[in-house]
Amino acid sequence: MNHVGTIQLETDRLLLRRFTLDDAESVFYNWASDDEVTKYLTWPTHKSIDVSRGYIDYCVKGYTDLSFYQWGIELKVTQKLIGNISVVKVIDEIDSLELGWVIGRKYWGNGYTAEVALKIIEFLFDQVGANCVCAGHDVNNPNSGRVMQKAGMKFEGILRQSGRNNQGIVDMAHYSIIKAER
Repeated sequence: MNHVGTIQLETDRLLLRRFTLDDAESVFYNWASDDEVTKYLTWPTHKSIDVSRGYIDYCVKGYTDLSFYQWGIELKVTQKLIGNISVVKVIDEIDSLELGWVIGRKYWGNGYTAEVALKIIEFLFDQVGANCVCAGHDVNNPNSGRVMQKAGMKFEGILRQSGRNNQGIVDMAHYSIIKAER
């Protein structure tokens, strides 16, 4: 793959951009401090803005690595940061990348997550040279699976007790799309 790092992308409604140190309050208040939003995630709910600052600091430092992909999702019309999407695993040996995302609860149901997933998948195939983009979700979180389907991913199967999130050890549904399927 030809890693190019987190570059700014956009859709009709959304701007996908690097985080800045000024984003900590938005991250905290718009999604990271909400137990309902983080219920099925692999990281715990942020209990303070300092935790969100630590995450932002991690991202800002990570941007020096061209295989590091972390985007803030900004709603163009309001310029509000509403979530993030990232590559959570890079497997260079097989040109494969795994996606993960989170979006604030008040923005659920608007198609934003599928919209950004489609854009990121296009970017990963066309600019990074990925052969496969995959994602997985706790079987008790079917809404995430619907996002994967809307992004063109195909259901691969369920791996029992193969993931850990804020609910404990869970069964995971896996989806993927390969470059030849586009």
